[in-house]
Amino acid sequence: MPDQNEPDYRFTLANERTFLAWIRTALGLLAGGVAVHQLIPEPTSVRTTLAVLCVALAAILAATGYPRWRRVQAAMSRGEPLPKSPMILVLTAGVLLITVLAAVLVIIG
Repeated sequence: MPDQNEPDYRFTLANERTFLAWIRTALGLLAGGVAVHQLIPEPTSVRTTLAVLCVALAAILAATGYPRWRRVQAAMSRGEPLPKSPMILVLTAGVLLITVLAAVLVIIG
């Protein structure tokens, strides 16, 4: 079994701040999805799609934040390189898509 050492507390706290940033982002997307659904007056397919994308991306971020934190913490404890995460690409693509749909709502609204 590999030697497990407690990482420097600064790295542990930085990992925790990163986890909390993922959760804050998820909460922001969730609030955005609810706001779009409640505040856009006329139901349209763009409104519904935008709200669903916001809520779905929020759920994905919330569901993957803790496992990512745990993998990074374990890698630091073992002195291994930090694991890569596909969530950076997923979040970037999701926010880009949400932005394009929001622009469509602004243009047609």
